Amino acid sequence: MIAEDAVLLREGLVGLLERFGHAVPAAVGDGPALVAAVLEHAPDVVIADVRMPPDYTDEGLRAIRELQAVRPSLAVLVLSQYVEQTFADELLDARAGVGTGYLLKDRVGDVEEFVDAVVRVADGGLVVDPEVVRQLLARRRDPLARVTAREREVLALMAEGRSNAAVARALVVTEAAVSKHIASILAKLDLPPAPDDHRRVLAVLAYLRG
Repeated sequence: MIAEDAVLLREGLVGLLERFGHAVPAAVGDGPALVAAVLEHAPDVVIADVRMPPDYTDEGLRAIRELQAVRPSLAVLVLSQYVEQTFADELLDARAGVGTGYLLKDRVGDVEEFVDAVVRVADGGLVVDPEVVRQLLARRRDPLARVTAREREVLALMAEGRSNAAVARALVVTEAAVSKHIASILAKLDLPPAPDDHRRVLAVLAYLRG
């Protein structure tokens, strides 16, 4: 399901996703239409712009909040023209990172990476734009004194939704080394018992929230 008021981008996203084998039951241009379409079609994931008619403020997020009340497990990927830290904070806090993505619209240009992000969010993962990660962290003091510099690099890449293999390639280390770093991070954060994938999400949220 797509909610985007710019017609060219909206139709482009539909064509892009369909080219990769995904069905798009509806594509709309405002918040109320998004709510109605989701309730009618029950999609696996919603891709929504933050700002839409009539006021171009936070219509997309308001529609998501309304949908959360009736479908709390709905996966959501939010698109934004630029980093809006308050909206990013609200989205991550409200959804606890489960099936959540926040990307800048520029990322759509990297077609395969964008489609992969959509799939990861639909599967319950967390995907945060690298620039969003950078700005969220830049305004906060280091919240994790026990985490090493290398472990912070691993966390930043995890926040982008990267797999262990992708983190290993980015840092030019082995997957075994990445697994060791992640185990150390989880131990230092003293996270509650949960499936490994969810603990990874909790670790990223702890890092971003400070």
